[in-house]
Amino acid sequence: MIPRYTLAEMGALFTDDARFGAWLEVEVLAVEAWAGIGVVPAEAARAVRERAGFDVAAIEAREAVTEHDVAAFVDVVQERVGPPEGAWVHYGLTSSDVVDTALALQLTRALDLLLDASARLEEVITARAHEFRTTPTVGRTHGIHAEPTTFGAKLALWALQVRRDRRRLERAREVIAVGKLSGAVGTYSNVDPRVEEHVCRALGLRPVPSTQVLARDRHAEVLYACAAVGATVEAGAVEIRHLQRTEVREVEEGFRAGRQKGSSAMPHKRNPVKSEQLTGLARVLRANLQAGLEDVALWHERDISHSSVERVILPDSCILAHYVLVRLASVVENLRVDAVRMRENLDSSYGLVFSQPVLLALVEAGLSRDDAYRIVQRDAVATWESRRPFRDVLGDDPEVAELLDGGALDACFSLDRALEGTARVFEALESGEVA
Repeated sequence: MIPRYTLAEMGALFTDDARFGAWLEVEVLAVEAWAGIGVVPAEAARAVRERAGFDVAAIEAREAVTEHDVAAFVDVVQERVGPPEGAWVHYGLTSSDVVDTALALQLTRALDLLLDASARLEEVITARAHEFRTTPTVGRTHGIHAEPTTFGAKLALWALQVRRDRRRLERAREVIAVGKLSGAVGTYSNVDPRVEEHVCRALGLRPVPSTQVLARDRHAEVLYACAAVGATVEAGAVEIRHLQRTEVREVEEGFRAGRQKGSSAMPHKRNPVKSEQLTGLARVLRANLQAGLEDVALWHERDISHSSVERVILPDSCILAHYVLVRLASVVENLRVDAVRMRENLDSSYGLVFSQPVLLALVEAGLSRDDAYRIVQRDAVATWESRRPFRDVLGDDPEVAELLDGGALDACFSLDRALEGTARVFEALESGEVA
């Protein structure tokens, strides 16, 4: 991933040094496991532990000769250890034993960071949800005024979706926290299962049956969790973008006046650029999932058609998922909310957002639903055309007046009644349930 979208903590997990370092952990632990069952001399295992090391430049130079990165790595490590002890490095193993187990280790560490960032995002959104718990705003469907809600309820629902993402990340971590050291085609023909058990236990992984490679549905699940994070972030970002439009102006991304510039040409502009960036990056995360699913079907016990793809998409997806989680937390934390404008917009459709309570009141008064619907729809059209309050138009309608007195009609326009049910969202949020 390019530096622009890489946060240091996550990026550090996917450098060449980090990758080779994870390989080295597997190799050294494997030698120690062989020593533990009496195959490798104890003094040789100690020498490997003390002297094993690598230099990235040396590995790259060696790979130019071998055209095989693991073989080049093993050559360099063996040279560092020196003879005769170095000969025990990579004993009984195949490349995928090292690469797949080390990659699983890197991904579990990456998922730990994603879980932390996801928890932080949920915390930020939840705090702001409580801040605006009773702030009325118009709920929109198809972009059109529908019924009243609160801005806090909007945010609380975002927080619950982030919580579901955390569950998906936890599941992905469980699925990928596995290792295999079972040799070519996975039959343990040249490696004792106790070696696999020792290495995996030391790395916090679970040994699992495999062919020569770990099954790639596991990696696809990690990519799905990252893509789901991106989809959630995008959902929030798109909402912010809509609410910041000039015609709406209910929220605005934080803006450092006097320093930040919204446009190179138009000084008045304050654009939702952070949310637009997040929307774009979510597309990359979804595309990477597609590539990961293509990697699941390999030839027989293995091929390496997945390898080149994973070198790109796994680091990139972890880095991007981390970036968008952290970035959205900052956007929400600094979001400027205009409660006055929200109320103005709510009132701008002349009270039509209360059409359903009127419909139901007419049904309760004895009309068929279709007849009641026809009356309310007719008066709604008249409201738009005359730009009069919907309550007044209804009050002047003899068919309505025959069935509903002034008090009954007024009750249909109660904002408090319309919003009291939003408490259910907060009950779920506060309970900690994954709703």
